[in-house]
Amino acid sequence: MTPEPQPHLTAVPPIDGTPAPEPVPAAAALPLSTIASNERPADWNGVSPPRRTGGGSARFLTDVIVDLGFVDRPRVEQAVEAARARGATPEHVLLDQGALTQEALSRAVAERHGLDHLDLNVFHVDMSAANLIAPAAAKRYEAVPVQFIGERGLLIAMADPANVLAVDDIALMTGYEVRVAVASREDIAVLISRQSRLDHVAATAELDIDADDGPGEIVDLRESADDAPVIRLVNQIIAQAAEQGSSDIHFEPEDGSMRVRFRIDGVLIESMTVPRRMVSGVVSRLKIMSDLDIAERRLPQDGRVGLSLDGRHIDLRVVTLPSVHGENIVIRILDKSNVVFDFAKLGMGEDDAARFKKAFHQAYGAVLVTGPTGSGKSTSLYAAVGELNTPEKNIITIEDPVEYQLEGITQVQVNKKAGLTFANGLRAMMRADPDVIMVGEIRDAETAKIAIEAALTGHLVLSTLHTNDAPTSITRLVEMGIEPFLVASAVDCVIAQRLCRTLCSHCKERTIISSAVLLDHGFRSHVDIEAYDPKGCGRCGGSGYKGRIGLYEVMTITDEIRRLAIERAPADRIAEIAMRDGMCRLRDDGLEKVKQGRTSIAEVARVTGTG
Repeated sequence: MTPEPQPHLTAVPPIDGTPAPEPVPAAAALPLSTIASNERPADWNGVSPPRRTGGGSARFLTDVIVDLGFVDRPRVEQAVEAARARGATPEHVLLDQGALTQEALSRAVAERHGLDHLDLNVFHVDMSAANLIAPAAAKRYEAVPVQFIGERGLLIAMADPANVLAVDDIALMTGYEVRVAVASREDIAVLISRQSRLDHVAATAELDIDADDGPGEIVDLRESADDAPVIRLVNQIIAQAAEQGSSDIHFEPEDGSMRVRFRIDGVLIESMTVPRRMVSGVVSRLKIMSDLDIAERRLPQDGRVGLSLDGRHIDLRVVTLPSVHGENIVIRILDKSNVVFDFAKLGMGEDDAARFKKAFHQAYGAVLVTGPTGSGKSTSLYAAVGELNTPEKNIITIEDPVEYQLEGITQVQVNKKAGLTFANGLRAMMRADPDVIMVGEIRDAETAKIAIEAALTGHLVLSTLHTNDAPTSITRLVEMGIEPFLVASAVDCVIAQRLCRTLCSHCKERTIISSAVLLDHGFRSHVDIEAYDPKGCGRCGGSGYKGRIGLYEVMTITDEIRRLAIERAPADRIAEIAMRDGMCRLRDDGLEKVKQGRTSIAEVARVTGTG
């Protein structure tokens, strides 16, 4: 007797919206054991469609296991006999014997019902969908929502797709039309465990901002998730971003919904999609947290909030920007527990570190760190200040914003609304008897002039400047209106830096890069080099990279460079002399780290702008 068709077991269409492939006859199809190997395409998204569509639940699961090539027929027949004696199912006997894996079993279940199989280690799970049901319910049903399908559809990954009651309950709880795919019990358990951990971390988050320097009364983050699902979603997004080491969270409205992306190791990665009906609530929640005007949608706003998240102190800088689709919100995460102030760990070589330390240990003069936004300039300055921080020295900083608070140091926050700019603050600091002055950034001619004068009057000045390399900083200061002889007399050392991603130690692949390829990409090398390429695995999220390291060029200002500065020589001429005196260019430092197996040639070319 043929069983009645069950609506919830309809095969799920491909996630990317492409037309469904024609069914492949069983005799012509490759065994799934082959598909499960390393022969999958590089752009595989974790979805394995069934070879037969329309469902085939009338077939025995053991027959499907044999057809897919996971276990041979004699072994299955032995398992059937053993199952009768033990009062168990044949597939559980095969699992106990080690003849079948959970992954293979879930693929067989998916094939039997004509459903897609999801490898949750590869498939991109939309955490905003997963948050629609509580971890306890997901554990009870062995099912997790993993992606939205259109406006009203919801894809759920289940271990047992024949559990009709679970499907109906999830549909009632979420209000969505549920479609089913199959995943292994192990993958589902790992995802639920991760969801529970994030839920616990978010639920225990506490506001941690003093009334004097932060927003006023803010809604406590520990409000009940049952009463406010939007609060739970926002908390989990922040907790997940912090757990993954993100530096920024981007909330980007588009066509009614909202895309959420994390900047991890300097690269934006899409994380989830907030459904249309929750977008306004998410925006309002973020504004309330950071003490912004929830009624103002036409003008940009910025605020901040501090959190104690799972025992770690985290500062959030929130910026809103009106766009044609709605308000775009960017959150900068400043996690003090992840800050490294050790030059060796930052990636600075011994020679460069020695030249840098010699410069900032002088009694007076200017030390400049240059590079684009997000290149780690402030971290290098904090590392220098931390080494100089002794009871004998009075160290004052002026920053916008104060990213990390250091004990024993006076730190001033720029407040343009109150009239406290870099220039005004720097003038006041000069009257406060400082030994060391750190200026967050030289943005204009006035600030540059005061900083140079301070360096010439017995103070050590540390600051940042936006130029592409170290030699250009000399010409940049002259272009800002500083007299060349003042620049030549005040500046003692300039550092240019970039941050590039480091290769994942678990999956990087050895390769040989020819000298022709290196020369084409702007690297000075006439021999082939041994290096490594990114591959991608579960530990690095498939990117092939995990963590970042600095690339540096340290230029010590010699008498000849001072002469060139006074003569207003071009930056290229200054660079030639600096290289002759031992300066290593950014790309050369990157090439050295490629040879060490710490990063790839493509990553160095990306951050240095070569090739």
